Amino acid sequence: MIRALPLCLAGFIFANPALADLDLTFPGPATETFAKTEQFGSYKLPVGPYADGFVQTLVAEGQQTTRAWRIAIDVGTSLLVMDNLRQQLEASGFELLYECTTEICGGFDFRFATDVLPEPVMHVDLGDFRYLAAQRLGGPVPEYISLFVSRGGDTAFVQMILVGSPETAALTTKSGDAVAQVTPAVPTAISGSLVAALLRDGHVVLNDLQFETGSSALGGGPFQSLVDLSEYLKANPEFRIALVGHTDAEGSLQGNVSLSRKRAQSVASRLTKEFGIPSRQLEADGVGYLAPRASNLSEEGRTQNRRVEVIVTSTQK
Repeated sequence: MIRALPLCLAGFIFANPALADLDLTFPGPATETFAKTEQFGSYKLPVGPYADGFVQTLVAEGQQTTRAWRIAIDVGTSLLVMDNLRQQLEASGFELLYECTTEICGGFDFRFATDVLPEPVMHVDLGDFRYLAAQRLGGPVPEYISLFVSRGGDTAFVQMILVGSPETAALTTKSGDAVAQVTPAVPTAISGSLVAALLRDGHVVLNDLQFETGSSALGGGPFQSLVDLSEYLKANPEFRIALVGHTDAEGSLQGNVSLSRKRAQSVASRLTKEFGIPSRQLEADGVGYLAPRASNLSEEGRTQNRRVEVIVTSTQK
């Protein structure tokens, strides 16, 4: 729940920081996965951690631009990406309002209580993400910006929400020669083994699991995904994962969150009781229909949205 309070990379030089456009240069080849501008938006900007069931926010109003990118960073880290982005924001006149890392932000609860684009346009590793909020004063209206940075394999994921005046909120980005822009597609298959995909991307869907309609009881199996996952967890006892349940958008949010959580817990219970995986390597929760990977307007999309996903929550390999 959110409680609202009313109201990168390289450095740049600006003649008038308070009125200048915002230019960002990414540290590697970047692919824009989402771009949308609303002439007037009202955005609850998080300015504090998740605590006591709430995320403290400020209400930012004005033209709202939401964009997301995937960036090839090789051996770079989410810390490196966020530090460089922060430097560019500060050079352009923005002042930091709040910044946090995974645990300080509030982890799972913070991520799902704030506005984050769904997969595949934006990926947030629940064990490794960073958040920043900043403001820039001096123009016709105050400007506010939030950044989410996370990582999966050798790819960094960046989401930016910028709210301000149309006259001062222009944004340009570049990475080397140019930023490639594509329309992302929902992946229909995973190349290679489940574990290889998990290590590469930081998350993977357990596509072979079966539940009775409206039930949290996991089918009898056997499920190859759990066999493969359990073998890796046994061989790597320091490795930790989160099982996250998802539903389609039919029914109430409260009911779907409860169902998705119980399904994730059923999978965790199976891994513990049948495969002997220590509970310390597992956590389970559900988000209902809050993180779709396809449209809920079609049966095909609803089927894709009903899933249990594995997310890496440890940083050791």
